Amino acid sequence: MESKAKILGHALHPMLIVFPLGLLVTSFLFDVIYLVTGSEAIARTAFHMIGAGIIAGAIASLPGWIDWFAIPRGTRAKRVGIVHGLANTILLVLFAISWWLRRETPQVPGSDAIVFSLLAILVGSFSAWLGGELVERLGVGVDHNANLNAPSSLSHSQIPDDPSTPPPA
Repeated sequence: MESKAKILGHALHPMLIVFPLGLLVTSFLFDVIYLVTGSEAIARTAFHMIGAGIIAGAIASLPGWIDWFAIPRGTRAKRVGIVHGLANTILLVLFAISWWLRRETPQVPGSDAIVFSLLAILVGSFSAWLGGELVERLGVGVDHNANLNAPSSLSHSQIPDDPSTPPPA
């Protein structure tokens, strides 16, 4: 199934998820560094990264939902997609709680704020696997005509037949 939310011939959702993924995972790594070093600057940076990651995650979700609505009903991809989307929503809520708990003293986060971030990372790991399942196994968001010799998505050339694919019977 080809993505319905595209820019310059490529699916938008996979391009946008790198921002919240990087920000939110790194914020948790900064929490770990804060726990080891006590660096208030690192903790404050984690706070700001969480805020930016939540905003980036909300933006990245929009083309994801557009693609999910285009998946045919009754398919495994539709079921996996809804769990993936809901898991990411839970991830953003958990990080939002973590951010909220830090807001008054971002340089000294409480253990509860860090636990919410850890829970979000665990949910995100499951959701990332589901996202891989959608793209790699089920082909959601992938051009069904693509092959190893396909021309640039910016060209208007016809996609040649993939020589590794047997001819239709």
